[in-house]
Amino acid sequence: MINFRLVRWKNFLSTGNVFTEVKLDKSKSTLIVGQNGAGKSTILDAISFALYNKPFRKINKPQLINSINNKDAVVEIEFTVGRDEYKVVRGIKPNLFEIYKNGAMFNQDSANRDYQDFLEKSILKLNHRSFSQVVVLGSSTYVPFMQLPASQRREVIEDLLDIQIFTSMNNILKEKVASNKTEVADTKYAADLCSEKIAMEQKYLASVRKDKDSRIEANKAKIKEIAKTIVELREYLQGYQHDYITLELDVSDENEVLKKANELSDNRVRLWDRMFLLEKEIKFFHDNENCPTCKQGIAHDFKESTISNKKDTLASIKEELEVIDGDQAQVTARLDDIKHNRQGMIKINEHIKVILAQIESEKRSYKSLETENASLAIEQDTTESTATLLALKEELAEIEAKREMLSKRNAVLSAASALLKDGGIKTKIIRQYIPIMNKLINKYLAAMDFFVHFELDEQFNEKIKSRFRDEFSYNSFSEGEKMRINLAVLFTWRAIAKMRNSATTNLLIMDEVFDSSLDGVGTDEFLKILNNLTADNNTFIISHKGDALYDKFHSIIKFEKQGNFSKIA
Repeated sequence: MINFRLVRWKNFLSTGNVFTEVKLDKSKSTLIVGQNGAGKSTILDAISFALYNKPFRKINKPQLINSINNKDAVVEIEFTVGRDEYKVVRGIKPNLFEIYKNGAMFNQDSANRDYQDFLEKSILKLNHRSFSQVVVLGSSTYVPFMQLPASQRREVIEDLLDIQIFTSMNNILKEKVASNKTEVADTKYAADLCSEKIAMEQKYLASVRKDKDSRIEANKAKIKEIAKTIVELREYLQGYQHDYITLELDVSDENEVLKKANELSDNRVRLWDRMFLLEKEIKFFHDNENCPTCKQGIAHDFKESTISNKKDTLASIKEELEVIDGDQAQVTARLDDIKHNRQGMIKINEHIKVILAQIESEKRSYKSLETENASLAIEQDTTESTATLLALKEELAEIEAKREMLSKRNAVLSAASALLKDGGIKTKIIRQYIPIMNKLINKYLAAMDFFVHFELDEQFNEKIKSRFRDEFSYNSFSEGEKMRINLAVLFTWRAIAKMRNSATTNLLIMDEVFDSSLDGVGTDEFLKILNNLTADNNTFIISHKGDALYDKFHSIIKFEKQGNFSKIA
């Protein structure tokens, strides 16, 4: 969570060469008032400029510097993220951009753009568009979520749900897919070329060697393949043997587990017997006023004390039974694992027998071919062509192995690509949150006495049903009704951000919300929601309705113009 602590500025817009400071976490709700042009909304531009190097309102950056002093415009903002304290200092004439963490300034070797990316992506984890949707609601330049195009709506939602990483991963994945495709093409060309060379070499050898030599070479090739097969079979055998030993070790505690299962069963029976006796005794004392044996009355205090003690004992036994039930569940699960492992050992043993039989068969074939070559008499000539052929075959085997590896990689990349596209993981995550978003939006709309059924689909297109369940769009409503929808969406994004711990922050600033489209009822209902928010938020309301709202806020800041400069009165 980003906890904004304070912002200060000087020589910024209409402010002079003395710092104006506003503590952002001092009061749960603050009303900012003042005449037009007194500098009430400067706080919005100061925070936006400090964090994102751009004003909140539509003001050119050179116009941010005070036109009278025309230098030393500085904005500082302090905030915490977790246990770390941050301070950002940004200025114009001279240009200044510094980031401090726990009092130490970050290295500025990289370009300013990289430095800004680091601030937004690694510290704030909140871009300017999302900042304008969950932290600030202004009456002038603010573009409500409902008026954003679909692509920008999706960007805001991805930022709130902290799933932009999938977009970054998808961009990296595209580069890997392209690189893998190039490697596949290169490898195919190399394999084709190598195959052609092998064919030519084999044709040449066939033309110059006698049948006997050909048979010997063929036998040697088979022997080599058999040897390779035997090595591979032995590797498989070692793998299965290793798996068998692993499973055998894993079931070594079978007797202990069975013993424990029997003990738990015995204990359970013993405790149930005790429970039965205790319940019988409790019933006896509950139903009888006199001892059936001696016919004497049973004292009331003794009776109540005895029943209470036996009930306590009964409760203790039930707790023991719950513990035994938990232990039995664990023992049962362990016995299931042992059973599963025993079945696995049987299957592995069958594989081992098959592999041993194959190895013996390959050994017999190997020996038969060697005997045949020996009977053919002969020492094989090791010509240069033979060596070349063997080298080409080894090269082709390596190329084919690489092709197989690239093919597997391509399958993995294709699967990853399907997951990382907009219709993959991100859509599944968004699909989980859409019902929650719709529920929260309708909850806030109802709290402001605006009873419509609002629904966003997975493409973030709205469907609004009102009156007799007629269907409307956002633009069908009046400005006051639109403002209620905008407020409901804003509060929902903050709730979702807090839920995901992504773009959550203590700060909420609203510029002239009460002065535009909210009527008296809407204002009262909005204030109710605002009071509920102040438990974990520091809310600032910029308004002209000062007199009507003074008693509804914890603190008030009044801006005024003295001479040509704005200051806090």
